[in-house]
Amino acid sequence: MNIDVKKSAKPVNYKDAIDILENKVIEINKGKSNELIWLLEHPSIFTAGTSYRSSDIIDKSINLIKTSRGGKITWHGPGQLICYFVIDLNKRGKDIRKFIKVIENSIIDTLNNFNIDSTSDRNNIGIWFNSGKELKKVAAIGIRVKKWIAYHGFSININNNLNEYKKIIPCGIKDKGITNLKEIKNQDYTNISDEILNNLFKYLKA
Repeated sequence: MNIDVKKSAKPVNYKDAIDILENKVIEINKGKSNELIWLLEHPSIFTAGTSYRSSDIIDKSINLIKTSRGGKITWHGPGQLICYFVIDLNKRGKDIRKFIKVIENSIIDTLNNFNIDSTSDRNNIGIWFNSGKELKKVAAIGIRVKKWIAYHGFSININNNLNEYKKIIPCGIKDKGITNLKEIKNQDYTNISDEILNNLFKYLKA
């Protein structure tokens, strides 16, 4: 597989990142570029996917950017790992559902490596942790497919400020909570980026 891997040590502006992804889609479609997996962090920002509603915003003063990914409204910022990708599904059977399963399994296996049990939900996309009282989302997924090239990505909450989510209805879901890995289990997550990459490549090769 000709997939370039990029890791950004400093936070990347959201709009700048999306511009890079959009350009990468064009180049791959022309056969002029390798696929991409990009690990990074954003400065604090709220983003609205193609199916968001204004009623999902509780605090009307938030800095909101409308974006082309699927899904509704969410938050990105410090303490959250972002994994963007530009992956050519023309090479992988043009199966969107299978690709989403690749993402879900990669996250679930990564968290399992840190002794955290998590699950996907057929009705609510993302990865969820059962706290014993309720299901709480720990990872969000939002993709777009253009000419069978999948891009955007997913985020995993590690030690981010969960209070930011009180300003919105995250992903339009009112009856479930949000958590992060530090809240679930206070341990070292330094190598989580490497674990994510290993699992993504494992499932992309399958």
